[in-house]
Amino acid sequence: MDYTRSYENKKMAPSDAVDLIESGDWVDYGSFLATPITLDRELAKRVGTIENVKIRSLGFPGLAAVAKTDPEGKSFTYNSWHFTGADRQLHDEKLCNYIPMLYHEGAGYYEKNDVTTDVMLLRSTPMDSKGFLNFGVSNSFTLAQILAAKKVIVEINENVPYCYGGNEEQIHISQVDAIVDSNNEEMFCLPEPSISDVDEQIAEIVVSQIEDGSCLQLGIGAMPNAIGKLISNSKLRDLGVHTEMLCDSYVDMYEAGCISNRKKNQNSGKFVYTFALGSEKLYNFLDRNTSCSSYPVNYTNHLNMIAANDKAIAINNAIEIDLFGQVSSESCGTRQISGTGGQLDYTYGCYHSKGGKAFICLTSSITDKKGIKKSRIRPFLEPGTITTLPRVMVNYVVTEYGMINLKGKSTWERAKALISIAHPDFREELMEHAKRMNIQM
Repeated sequence: MDYTRSYENKKMAPSDAVDLIESGDWVDYGSFLATPITLDRELAKRVGTIENVKIRSLGFPGLAAVAKTDPEGKSFTYNSWHFTGADRQLHDEKLCNYIPMLYHEGAGYYEKNDVTTDVMLLRSTPMDSKGFLNFGVSNSFTLAQILAAKKVIVEINENVPYCYGGNEEQIHISQVDAIVDSNNEEMFCLPEPSISDVDEQIAEIVVSQIEDGSCLQLGIGAMPNAIGKLISNSKLRDLGVHTEMLCDSYVDMYEAGCISNRKKNQNSGKFVYTFALGSEKLYNFLDRNTSCSSYPVNYTNHLNMIAANDKAIAINNAIEIDLFGQVSSESCGTRQISGTGGQLDYTYGCYHSKGGKAFICLTSSITDKKGIKKSRIRPFLEPGTITTLPRVMVNYVVTEYGMINLKGKSTWERAKALISIAHPDFREELMEHAKRMNIQM
């Protein structure tokens, strides 16, 4: 088959490609760095010419043009499966809606439920010699979205790394309706988070619990980065990687000789991930690297796949936890901050791994914009706050004041344990709350 001819026949100007979108359509964007930046900007120019176009995105790495150009929402309604900082800003301006999602179920929403897609827009690598366009560092549930769509439009970006996959990491030109050239924007890079002394204290506690041959999942933010840096300077060896997000810390640990992936029961010798987000160093590491395998999230975050590797370790952040052990990692009151993501998936999966552990990490206190210090271990979650992890799933909780294990503890034992790692300024107050709430025996 002459793939080049097929490719050229499907090429369109961006303005012509977005004309394929009609009023009332559901439009899906590729996830994270597969987000169609050029097509999003071009579609925004159609404000006032179309109506009621409903857009779904997952981790848009910037301010979605369709939302910013249509504050009244007559042409576009913008929705997100997982908020970035930009999505959060749009949500504060009432320009973005949140869609609750259990990450490993993402594909099933399209395959088993009534989530419909008229047009799928995504960004990919240039076509290879066999006619395939690679999703780069963003697999997630992209193929499920494509298969559910009536039309598929792809914008090409030469800066997207070509990432080898276990499966579902690419699309064939025969499955595409339109191809668009982009401005080849540089890949979005996460700013390196600032690591505090408290982050380092928590990291030391967690790293002391990691053994040679452990299989790691790190979340996003300063805390996981601190843990990655500490591991890189440790004597830990033969670590494995099975994670949803691949970040710079994994490259640092690999280059330090800590990661070999040889002890894994599942996908031995391979970094397994569903999306990557970090610096240019990370993207260069992934480009055509045969030791790295991109999989769809219904594989990476499947509870059985996570638990299949021995000594699976999940390390994730939280915003607050209450005395019952309920964890919120995604909202402050009714203000949506991020999303459930894969925290629930990995907390459950790693706990069920042979020798596995799941850590929820948070600083004991936080100072708000008014300069008032507040405990992040609270009597109960702030009204309206979303519970990301139910209390029955929480394993280890770590602050700079220590580590506790909530499994198998009564409500009073849980409260007492949590108070023991709270900031000393709040412990007496928390104890009084526990008594008033009749948590004790």
